[in-house]
Amino acid sequence: MIKTRRGLIASIVTLACLTLAGVTFLAARQPSSQLNEDLAAQVTLILERSSPEQHHAHGHEFESAVVCAVEPFGTEPADAASLVEVTWVYARHMCAITGESTDWSVSVRASGPIAVRLGIPPQVKVPEPGTGYPERVRQLIPARYHDEAFAEFEDDTPIEAARQRFAQVTSNTAR
Repeated sequence: MIKTRRGLIASIVTLACLTLAGVTFLAARQPSSQLNEDLAAQVTLILERSSPEQHHAHGHEFESAVVCAVEPFGTEPADAASLVEVTWVYARHMCAITGESTDWSVSVRASGPIAVRLGIPPQVKVPEPGTGYPERVRQLIPARYHDEAFAEFEDDTPIEAARQRFAQVTSNTAR
């Protein structure tokens, strides 16, 4: 009877340890919410600080300020756990141009998946719009992220924050 109890207890402890190890391993493989926040802030800063010439290089023609919302969905390397480990960020973005209108709802906007190489200088790659766009997205974004590349923003928080910054920028320039 005692041997059976000890065996049962040993089995339960072993199972608990294996479960904990599995959960820890999976948590380490998924980007943390803090990493996603850091990546979103970094990519937003890169996009909003890009010069008009840099925006022209990826197909956007304007001379005004840009306000962006960014939602990362992947990284290279895929198992990066901190910002310093990330070389590429794959994200959904929506950028609004402030010059044409002071109203977000009618502003000129660009959106979709992008790839951003973090480095000095950073590099932004945007799939060219038009016929063949889905294939260009698939060429730009690794296959493991294709579903996310074609998805909508999962959270409206970044878009709402961009709307508020847009209103602030346009009210400051109207003065």
